[in-house]
Amino acid sequence: MLALAFTHAAPALAIDEQQKQEMGAFIREYLLQNPEILLEVQDALQAKQASQRTAMSTKGIADNKQAIFTSPNDVVLGNPKGDVTVVEFFDYNCGYCKRALSDMNELLEKDPNIRFVLKEFPILGPDSLAAHRVANAVRLLAPGKYAEFHQELMGQSHASEKSAIAVASSLGLNEADIRKSMAENPNDDIVREAYELATAIGITGTPTYVVGDEAVFGAQGVDALEPKVANVRACGKATC
Repeated sequence: MLALAFTHAAPALAIDEQQKQEMGAFIREYLLQNPEILLEVQDALQAKQASQRTAMSTKGIADNKQAIFTSPNDVVLGNPKGDVTVVEFFDYNCGYCKRALSDMNELLEKDPNIRFVLKEFPILGPDSLAAHRVANAVRLLAPGKYAEFHQELMGQSHASEKSAIAVASSLGLNEADIRKSMAENPNDDIVREAYELATAIGITGTPTYVVGDEAVFGAQGVDALEPKVANVRACGKATC
């Protein structure tokens, strides 16, 4: 009998056009009188988007740990055997990356047990891509000079093939050797891998850091990175 009752339940009445207009006018008037509700909705949307982005980045990191943390194509600064790894996706023409260079330097100066991985991620046009190709040649020809090269090129107002070769030459590398290495060892696969990782993690800009199981988007400074490093040591996660 109960099933029969549900079967013969009256259908919901459809709202006619006049009722829709009256309801719309009521909602509009209510929002005009209570505009703070719109701010609450915006905050809820931003929180939802942030939660979705965090879930995506966490999964992307978990699925690509080896490529993110231990790729043989990346340069490691700081302590190669450090107990916590910080990965930075960067572009030599990214103004925020240039300002964040001091954050990396401060972290490495204060904490001798950080292993800092530089993930070359040229996204700001042909000059950036060319500068990163020179950087790859420096990595292959004189890995011991890469750190100094990185500092110097980051200090340039604009990075290009010309400026990157000038920096490398000032450090004692031969331009002919650099160009030969660039021709024989193009970093297309390295850049492609960085782009694939960025897509998996949800990275849309630089700098972006990976610490433990979390991504830190943007140049948020040492104060944002240090607690995550401490948490990885304490509980194995960026947030304990």
